[in-house]
Amino acid sequence: MNSFLLSRFFLSRSVFCAALLSAGLSAMSPARATGELEPFTHILSESGSAGLGFVTRVETSPYRDAGSRFDLVPLYLYEGERLFLRANRGGVKLLNGAEQGLDLFVEQRLEGYPAERVPASLAGMATRETAMDLGLSYRYRQPWGTLKAELVHDIGNTYKGSEFRLGYSYDWRSGPWTLRPSLTLGLRDAKLNNYYYGVQASEAVADRAAYAPGAGLNTSLGLYGSYDLSQRWRLLAGVSATVLDRKVSDSPIVQKRVLPAVYVGAAYDFGGHKREWAQNDSPTYFKLLYGKSTEDGCHLMKILTAQCLSTDKKQPTSITGIQVGKPFIQSLNGWPLDFVGYVGLTNHNERGLQANGLQLDLFMKAVYSGFPWSHKVKTRLGLGAGVSMAQRVPYIEASSAAANGKTSSRMLNFLDPTLDVSLGDLIGSRALKETYIGFGVSHRSGFFGSSRLLGNVNGGSNYIYTYLETAL
Repeated sequence: MNSFLLSRFFLSRSVFCAALLSAGLSAMSPARATGELEPFTHILSESGSAGLGFVTRVETSPYRDAGSRFDLVPLYLYEGERLFLRANRGGVKLLNGAEQGLDLFVEQRLEGYPAERVPASLAGMATRETAMDLGLSYRYRQPWGTLKAELVHDIGNTYKGSEFRLGYSYDWRSGPWTLRPSLTLGLRDAKLNNYYYGVQASEAVADRAAYAPGAGLNTSLGLYGSYDLSQRWRLLAGVSATVLDRKVSDSPIVQKRVLPAVYVGAAYDFGGHKREWAQNDSPTYFKLLYGKSTEDGCHLMKILTAQCLSTDKKQPTSITGIQVGKPFIQSLNGWPLDFVGYVGLTNHNERGLQANGLQLDLFMKAVYSGFPWSHKVKTRLGLGAGVSMAQRVPYIEASSAAANGKTSSRMLNFLDPTLDVSLGDLIGSRALKETYIGFGVSHRSGFFGSSRLLGNVNGGSNYIYTYLETAL
């Protein structure tokens, strides 16, 4: 009875949305400035839709001798009636009107020291970590533009300060084109600036004097645009420049006062179609899985091409998990292709190598079933992509990163390739027609170390698993 109640609990739309939100509240890793992703996260066409995409960014680092940096930013997006997830921000819409909006949110501050290749100017200094902010945002929209005011405060006891932001933007649309010029003023208190741009007395050296910039005002100008390739695909681009407060730019660890950045990317909006998950007759998928970690060097492509299917015998860690999914799109354009949104909860059995831990996976999955033999034995090929948040870094990831002198991250990109067949077709049971048995790979990675949002992790983990999935 308890298992039945638990399954019905996961069925509700509100739980699915809350799980999406929880990923946005998880720890991400540092980049240069806060708020620059926002113009790329308000691109979903309708309430209740989700989106996936990426933005590549070339930016000037604020830190002396750090030069320019390349970053790949994954966009995980959800826009509900009350809940939202916008890359590094997730929250609740307290007021959601056409003219006025009020959001309560948690946001990962995309600010901090470089994860790798620490410049000489920062040598010997304690690392300035990313932070988690709690914020309140008010929006006032009129034909002449949108005004926004935000107040955020550190809730993770990292820099222990606050920031007030005041912004203006204007959306210009013409056919498939959208342009958004914007201006943002950020009033930062002394604790915030001193943490990221100050030098403590214990960190002072001959060419790096102790310094505390104190409170100040940063100004950001940006021009962002999108082009609709189709009803669902959008190209994204933008340029921005952040002007640091004079007292911040005078810091011995800061290289320039004006910090330019260029952005190019793309996104897919699942809201371009009727939302199948809102229909009462759309199925809910329940999936149980068990898997084992692969041998070192057994990468995802080797697994998918059957070049390596061996599990690790020396350090045999394993996973068990449940995934729950609801379709966003069924039979896209009449093709045997569905898109399903999944929430997964996985337990890592570390076999005494470290404490066990849980992992939350949120992803969209394309499922194809149009094989020539599917009328006899329905066969499905799936590929899921999204984000994975671990309670603690899995052992095989942590040990591999430590051995190579690399960083690890609890939050990583998630891929879920699968292949299954209908159990009902195999045994001749119509009642089990929509019950499937198959194999998959639970894959976590950091985009080859190119994404600061995912901790600049070069590597990850693979678990080959078997599963049973049924549609109710």
